[in-house]
Amino acid sequence: PVLADPRGLPVIVAAMRGELAEAGVTEVDAVAGIEARGFVLGAPLAVDLGVAFVPVRKQGKLPGDVLAQTYDLEYGTATLEIQADAIARDRRVVIVDDVLATGGTARATVDLVRSTGAEVAAVVCLLELPALAGRDALGDVAVVTLRSL
Repeated sequence: PVLADPRGLPVIVAAMRGELAEAGVTEVDAVAGIEARGFVLGAPLAVDLGVAFVPVRKQGKLPGDVLAQTYDLEYGTATLEIQADAIARDRRVVIVDDVLATGGTARATVDLVRSTGAEVAAVVCLLELPALAGRDALGDVAVVTLRSL
């Protein structure tokens, strides 16, 4: 695995930052990482960009008031949450996850971030499985991936 190599994470973060810049995403106020591998990739990206990190968690994991978004899976439903005050209105947010497959989790996160009044600048993932058409689920949202399989 790429994260087993101590040089892997810095290379990934630099590549994500470069690809975001290439896509025109240069002004960002926060990075939202989707549980759990989105935390591993998103937190260091937020540090690198000098912005806030916001965890997007499975239902029932966050303290305080939360905003929730339920979405369909191939085998049922799931719910994601963020703390209600985690993202200020009119902020630009990059959403990070490890894999873009069908796009359901990313779409739910886009809707959740937008429910705060923030703008989604882009969704960035390490890998994309294009055969599963995850980009289609994201509509007008900019999608940045480092590798397609």
